[in-house]
Amino acid sequence: MAEITYQGAKIYFEVAGEGDKVPLVLLHGFLEDSRIWEEIVKELKKERQIICIDLPGHGKSQGIADIHTMTLMADVVREVLNSLEIKRVSVAGHSMGGYASLELLRNFPMIIESVMLINSTPLEDTVEKQEIRERSVKLVGRNKKAYVSMAISNLFPEESKKKFASEIEDLKARAYEMKSKNIQATLKGMKIRTNYLEELNGFGRQKIIAASKEDPILDFNELQRLAKGCDCEFHSLENGHNSYMEDLNNLTKIMHFID
Repeated sequence: MAEITYQGAKIYFEVAGEGDKVPLVLLHGFLEDSRIWEEIVKELKKERQIICIDLPGHGKSQGIADIHTMTLMADVVREVLNSLEIKRVSVAGHSMGGYASLELLRNFPMIIESVMLINSTPLEDTVEKQEIRERSVKLVGRNKKAYVSMAISNLFPEESKKKFASEIEDLKARAYEMKSKNIQATLKGMKIRTNYLEELNGFGRQKIIAASKEDPILDFNELQRLAKGCDCEFHSLENGHNSYMEDLNNLTKIMHFID
């Protein structure tokens, strides 16, 4: 992996592939890291350059601040692209990575060719969700491992918990390695993120929302309505929230058509 230093913190990323298409940035979700994309990268790197980034406090990347805002996440992505001298990209983000993708679109629209949200939403947290994040911050302080295990398990419907038991345990094991303060900083950052519907509506190039029918934390029908209202391509996926694991083949096929 390559690295840059941003505000005193080491940020790690990996670059693979080449081709005529605009480079594609892949951004992982909360409690994940860039390794979630390994199988997808194997396919997509045949036609374009792929940049996978460990967002602050995740994977090998160090934490930066008491609150990891989506603005900070987007700034980190921008700095990685600057280090690679890349002027234009498409971006796809899973869950929290989708929020960071939309913040990148908000702050640096001139560099974005296409944007894809995977099991993610352009909406801000509801009041109820904000309260859950506040309680989660406290729980992480008391028992990080219990929180991580619960938070990851809650992403999967029961059938997926059985089918992908080994992969889920591996995901948990990697998340256990995260520092409590970085988990808390990210929870705080997601809690205060804003609504991105205006940016998504105003974006005139390719925009995609992919949602899973059995996602336990995002409403499939709501995302379908949002996609229609924002004139986004909408794609239906099977199983739960982590479609890069639960519906890998279909997701990869969709991602081949990112401009």
